[in-house]
Amino acid sequence: MSVTTSLQITQVTPFINLVKTQRPLVHCITNDVVQNFTANVLLAIGASPAMIIAEQEVAEFVKIANSLLINIGTINHNTAKSMLLAASQAQQSQTPWVLDPVAVGSALAYRTEIAYQLLSFKPTVIRGNASEILALSGQFASSKGPDSQDSTKSALQYAKQLAQDYQTIIAMTGDIDYITDGHTTYAIAGGDIALTKITGTGCSLSAMVAAFIVNSTDPLLATAAACFMMKKAGEKANKQLGLGSFAVSLLDQLSLFYSSY
Repeated sequence: MSVTTSLQITQVTPFINLVKTQRPLVHCITNDVVQNFTANVLLAIGASPAMIIAEQEVAEFVKIANSLLINIGTINHNTAKSMLLAASQAQQSQTPWVLDPVAVGSALAYRTEIAYQLLSFKPTVIRGNASEILALSGQFASSKGPDSQDSTKSALQYAKQLAQDYQTIIAMTGDIDYITDGHTTYAIAGGDIALTKITGTGCSLSAMVAAFIVNSTDPLLATAAACFMMKKAGEKANKQLGLGSFAVSLLDQLSLFYSSY
């Protein structure tokens, strides 16, 4: 039976500390729109980002990286090759990796096909919104490009089943984040609507998850800790001067997370 529990700050801080101590090297194959912001988010939490995408290099780099993120947001024929090579190597070298299946379904057959191919390499975590998780589960999903029109609560049963089917962790984010392995589920409320109004917060969260699961004995809780950190940083970030300032303040809050509690 799956149990759903809320997360507390005392459960999160050991994982934040581990990232700052380890400074994990996170190999990001991510979309063109968010590379800079993603790199800055990783630096803010104490991790080390690398954006290696050439198909001639990705497999070799996966071997030396501590974790891998594959985000299919701006996928094309060339990057798809790199993604599949990297995922294959991650499986071989047992490098933990995160799949961010941006806009799967949405009547976009090519990216959905690639996402299913990537699933065969057994990602450690799948981080997506409710519509993306529903689409991967073979259910009807209402999305507007990368934006979900479905609630995480309505999709939770499918997230649990998807986690069991692929023996992975699902981090489904929205008004309430649900992080599940199909048996145990964490629920994280809070955050701020402004997180959905600037580019790259979800994509960068996927990179944070990749950093948090490095050398973790509890990747489910580590994934939940990353989601908790992003939501709470979003709550504390200053949006009084507009969304541009909010984006910078979010980085500040991530880098100063301890002092906020």
